[in-house]
Amino acid sequence: MGKLEGKTAIVTGSGRGIGRSIAVKLASEGANVVVNDLDADPAQAVVDEIVAAGGRAAMCAGNVTAPDFGERFVATATSEFGGLDIVINNAGYTWDTVIQKMGDDQWDAILDVHLKAPFQILRAAQPVISAAAKAEKAQGVRRNRKVVNISSIAGLYGNPGQANYSAAKAGLVGLTRTLAKEWGRYNVNVNAVAFGFIETRLTEVAADGGATIDIEGREIRVGINPQLLAAMNATIPLGRPGTPDEAAGSVVMFTYPESDYVSGQILVTGGGYEG
Repeated sequence: MGKLEGKTAIVTGSGRGIGRSIAVKLASEGANVVVNDLDADPAQAVVDEIVAAGGRAAMCAGNVTAPDFGERFVATATSEFGGLDIVINNAGYTWDTVIQKMGDDQWDAILDVHLKAPFQILRAAQPVISAAAKAEKAQGVRRNRKVVNISSIAGLYGNPGQANYSAAKAGLVGLTRTLAKEWGRYNVNVNAVAFGFIETRLTEVAADGGATIDIEGREIRVGINPQLLAAMNATIPLGRPGTPDEAAGSVVMFTYPESDYVSGQILVTGGGYEG
């Protein structure tokens, strides 16, 4: 029996990278997992991977910023697995430039995906969580549920060229600490993990002008130039970026029973670097 046997988790942005590692780790501990990605193919690939390993998973593809996404995501968990115990807000990307060159669309897009979408998902989850908590209380049962929001060192200390991203991730810290106070009565632990430099497709070395990702028809430049990468590694006490599996480990440990009395905390996962 895994530590999360019988629990149901929803994980945004879990078709690739850190999100995929989170979903797979949750499933390996016995959780039912609802996998999300902007595109159906990578989400389905993770579902297939989990099922092939003996786990249970379902897919809810789509953009987390869609007005109806939160309700649809939560409904997938309840219809497929009968409840909701773990919410991981992980989806996101960066769209960087200095503030004087940043358009309103650039600001809004990043705030929407990193802050508004988690807010909408958690708002949609509240009726399900509160109803379950009230029913359990009436039966004399206490069942802890978990929320883990993914923030960033940029949200704690700022980062040049990332006014939008830093503001969104700082806002997510405020949301985390507020819900820890609001949802304690439901036996929900609400914490955040602030990542430092983690190796993903968004942080690969940018060769030949850099790669792009497509966000609903908008091409966003991603990647880091080799000189900046070397400088970043030199400032990390462990001397290297983290892997997606290492990043996922710091998230999933907040879902374990051992964290049942930890709430409202921000864990920096940055190899010793804190900005």
